[in-house]
Amino acid sequence: MNLQQFRFVRETIRRNFNLTEAARSLYTSQPGVSKAIIEFEDELGVRIFERHGKRLKGLTKPGQAVSAVIDRIMREVDNLKKVSDEFAQRDEGSLVIACTHTQARYLLPRVIPAFRARFPKVHVSLAEGNPEHLARLVLHEQADLAIATETLAQTPGLVALPVYAWEHTLVVPPDHPLTELTSSAARNLSLDHLAKYPIVTYDRAFSGRRAIDAAFERAGIEPDIVLEAIDADVIKTYADIGLGIGIIAGMAFDPRRDKGLVGLPAGHLFGRHTTSVAIKRGVFLRDFVYVLMEMLAPELTRDVVSEAVAQPAPPVRDAA
Repeated sequence: MNLQQFRFVRETIRRNFNLTEAARSLYTSQPGVSKAIIEFEDELGVRIFERHGKRLKGLTKPGQAVSAVIDRIMREVDNLKKVSDEFAQRDEGSLVIACTHTQARYLLPRVIPAFRARFPKVHVSLAEGNPEHLARLVLHEQADLAIATETLAQTPGLVALPVYAWEHTLVVPPDHPLTELTSSAARNLSLDHLAKYPIVTYDRAFSGRRAIDAAFERAGIEPDIVLEAIDADVIKTYADIGLGIGIIAGMAFDPRRDKGLVGLPAGHLFGRHTTSVAIKRGVFLRDFVYVLMEMLAPELTRDVVSEAVAQPAPPVRDAA
């Protein structure tokens, strides 16, 4: 057995058992991947994949165990490469940050310039997407870390550490009736007030949208959500033209920049949320990754992060 076979098996699983997609991502041929997998199974003496004709349908029970071992082996192989890079080219390399648009737009501009000043030879890339996609990028080691509010802490294989807490803000034009509830009296805002107007807010995968839906559901109110977006700037644009009242993450509202809108705090309606940074459990982290994490949140020191990454995964509970 060899690393090439391990890579083929791992990528086939990642590509939802599609050999053509796995071959394409590995820059090889589909027959070559299929042959390598069959030879590997013959060498092991067990079938790794369930088959329907020539098509792979899933993992056998032995295949699930083999997959877990391969993941551990390949993680350590990747760690060896990172150790080499760390000591051979300590301040050089690439850093991929998986993040939602909100974090890319409002959090990272306060961090990346300082990071670049300290590590000018590190190439930084942002990979944007919804939280579930970001989690997969880190699990598959296509990104070094992910920053989001949802999903990360519930994803097996990831270590999620808190970066900052935030609340929602309601945004409306200055002449909107809700502005009669001034910022000092914003807690007078109720879900009944909001239900009188069309609402523009986030897509269900982003920025605390689940908390918004849950709050209305608990109150027995069905909100009139006329537009969903992944981008707070889009929500503010449509609130500004009067399509509806906007509900956005609080950090996305800046009175100096958003002069055409008034912001009303809505944390008492939709709760407090935590944005986290997630890394893959058990990975070797380059020095500049530790530095970036401490820039994101001063309490995320190298010792704190190292201890968290080294902790064994919590046991998986049976559904029963």
